Amino acid sequence: MKTLPPGLQAHLSSGATTLAWCWRLMRADGAVYGFTDHDRDIAFDATIFEAASGFTSSDIRQSVGLSVDNLDVTGALRSDRLNEADLAGGLFDGAAVEIWRVNWAEPEQRLLMMTGSIGEVKRGEAAFTAELRGLAHYLDQQQGRTYQYACDATLGDSRCGVDLDDPAYKGSGAVVAAGAAYQFTASGLDAFAEGWFAGGLLTWTSGGNANRQMEVKRFSLSGGVAEIELWRSMASPIAPGDGFTITAGCDKTFPTCKAKFANQLNFRGFPHMPGNSYVLAFPVSGDPANDGGSMNS
Repeated sequence: MKTLPPGLQAHLSSGATTLAWCWRLMRADGAVYGFTDHDRDIAFDATIFEAASGFTSSDIRQSVGLSVDNLDVTGALRSDRLNEADLAGGLFDGAAVEIWRVNWAEPEQRLLMMTGSIGEVKRGEAAFTAELRGLAHYLDQQQGRTYQYACDATLGDSRCGVDLDDPAYKGSGAVVAAGAAYQFTASGLDAFAEGWFAGGLLTWTSGGNANRQMEVKRFSLSGGVAEIELWRSMASPIAPGDGFTITAGCDKTFPTCKAKFANQLNFRGFPHMPGNSYVLAFPVSGDPANDGGSMNS
C-alpha cells in the first residue's frame, strides 16, 4: 500500500489534475537517463526527464505476494541519448529503473510507483520494446553455490586467481577481413594454440564497436590467420583494421583448469562427485570379482 504525500493527495482530490509518468534509468556504468510522456521536460532529483522521447507503457501489473511485478515500455529510437547502437551493445542490460507519477506543474508532488530493472529488450527497425521487472525478479536468481562438476568461479576473478593480463592468456590483434557482424579473420594471434580463446572475452579497442565486449564462440587458425566467431552480432559493422584484445576461454572443467591454467588448487567445482552410474549401481552376489557384494554399475 502506498501513502500519498499530502500535496499530491490534495492535487488528486481537487478533481483537475496535471499528471505525467516519468522513467529514470540508471545503467551499470553510472549513466543516468530520464524520460517522460509529458510534452515538456520535467526536472527533479538532479535528473532532467526528457519530453517527446517516444515512450509509451502498458499498465503496471502488481500483485500481493512474491510474484514479479512488470510492465512493458515501447518507444521510438528518437532520443539523442537513447539509440539502437547502445541497446544492441547491451549498455542498458540490467539497468535499474524508477517509475514516478508526477504533477508536472509542481514536480515536488510525486510518488514512486515501481522500482526494478530492465529485462528482455526487443528491437525493431525504428522502435524497441523493453520489459521492466520488479524487485521480486531477483528472488528467482540463483544465490550461493551449486554442487556440480563445473567450476562456478568467473575466469580471472578473486576466487579463480588467474591473471588474465598475463601474456600467456591475453592477446591483441586487428581485423583482416569481416564476413559478418559476428565473424571475421584477424592477425596478431598466430602464436596461440587452436581453440585457445574459445569461450573467452573480446574487447574492441578501436573502430565502430570501441569499448564494447562480446564472448568468443570459436577460435581457429588457418595459415597463421585467426578465424574468430562471436556469440552475437556486434552493434556496429566490423571493419578491416579494427583493433581488439582477447582473453583465453575456460570451459569450467577440472582437466582444463589443470592443463591450461595450472590452477587446479583454486578449482571451484566438485569433479569427483558421484554420477548417474553410481546412483543406478546395485550389489551383485556370487561374483568373485566383486567379492560377493560390492557396488557394480
